[in-house]
Amino acid sequence: MRAHLGDHLVIESPATGATRRDGEIVGLHHPDGTPPYDVRWSDTQEVTLLFPGPDAHIKHLGHQPGTEAGAGTPPSTGPSDPGDIGRRVATERQRRGLSREETARRARMAPGYLAYLEERPSDPSLATLFRLAAALGTSVQALRGSGIGMPPGRGTALLHPQLHDLAPQDCRTLLSTHGVGRLAVTTPEGPAVVPVNYEVLDEEITFRTTAGSVPAAAVGSEIAFEVDHLDEAMSQGWSVLAVGPARRVTAPEEVRRLTEHAHTTPWAGGEREMWVAIRPVRLTGRRITPAEQ
Repeated sequence: MRAHLGDHLVIESPATGATRRDGEIVGLHHPDGTPPYDVRWSDTQEVTLLFPGPDAHIKHLGHQPGTEAGAGTPPSTGPSDPGDIGRRVATERQRRGLSREETARRARMAPGYLAYLEERPSDPSLATLFRLAAALGTSVQALRGSGIGMPPGRGTALLHPQLHDLAPQDCRTLLSTHGVGRLAVTTPEGPAVVPVNYEVLDEEITFRTTAGSVPAAAVGSEIAFEVDHLDEAMSQGWSVLAVGPARRVTAPEEVRRLTEHAHTTPWAGGEREMWVAIRPVRLTGRRITPAEQ
């Protein structure tokens, strides 16, 4: 018996031939695909080590029932075509600078299974997604992409939530080093709040924009800048509010330094060469956790 990651293992009743139990092979212990296997059972979603008996057989992914795939290599299914979950897992892993081996270790799964998830369309169990989300510091909803097009925070609140005030140093830690935040400014048309890609350098919050834009209206006034994160799966989150004066960065060497240290270009695209810097004079924040924490 030989198997590959993602193959389906079926245990049948010797008397009737009916399926008694089935599951997905999520871990191999030998490079040639011989037993034992780590199997995620469809009825409990638990993963256990299995030495298949005579009542078990394997349905190979991408093969006709009853055929054997070549030993030691995944079944051929044509060019790699990862599903949406695989793309999000790979993108988040690379964004955080993690190898597949390290991510798999954190998620308590075989590196080969993580490679399979990233490279092929798949539908991993909720337990697998929870482990991957924890390993990558994100949420199950983010990996599924279920929040696209909808505002965050649509999940159910904790049964006994607790709201904590954050110390300024905790706020600085959460704010750094870069990400997307919300800028609150006053414009000729009235107050406005807009998202911007930001960087933190030398304790200043900086972002790029264009002259005459809404974010550019922050220059020369005291503004509020907010960053938050919600874990939809765990119904937890935090927010940090920075208040301080905004200035336009004009010194060529300072502009060059900001550009060199930028982690990403503005998501909105276009030519955005005007740098604005905010030096917070007040930092406050709050975190929602279960009451017992």
